[in-house]
Amino acid sequence: MISGPFEATTVVAVRHRDQVAVAGDGQVSIGNTIVKAGAKKVRKLYHDRILAGFAGTAADAFTLFSRFESRLDEHRGNLARAAVEVAKDWRTDRVLRRLEALLAVADREHSFIISGNGDVIEPDDGLIGIGSGGAYALAAARALVAHSDLDAKGIVTEAMRVAASICVFTNDHISVEVL
Repeated sequence: MISGPFEATTVVAVRHRDQVAVAGDGQVSIGNTIVKAGAKKVRKLYHDRILAGFAGTAADAFTLFSRFESRLDEHRGNLARAAVEVAKDWRTDRVLRRLEALLAVADREHSFIISGNGDVIEPDDGLIGIGSGGAYALAAARALVAHSDLDAKGIVTEAMRVAASICVFTNDHISVEVL
């Protein structure tokens, strides 16, 4: 039997040149064992107007995706309002409080990191990196935004390749969604 902490994943989000892109790797690990290489950790939500990616345990992330989608529907696609409401739910609900995950969500105007501590953080530069390789992907994305001619899709793809070359819990099976 495989035991140990569930390690997953790397997600990076970039808003650049009127384009928004979110990418995630495909690796799912339990402890030091890779159990899946091609998981999809990013998706389009609310009539394909919002992008979301998760880092953390898969079951927890799917629970949060479901709750977040409900809040988006309730608030007619208002990303900021849905993010605040799901963060409140996450922090105050006895069951949700135990979930271990982060969400990176973005639309054409806003990008947010949502955590179980009730945090809803909007980065100043519109760039997000979460998960085990998130810091590597974020650093690469910042450098690429400043020093390349790539569009948002190209930046998240290359940033994920950098993270995959450094982080053992990140692979190069990259899924990208773009608005």
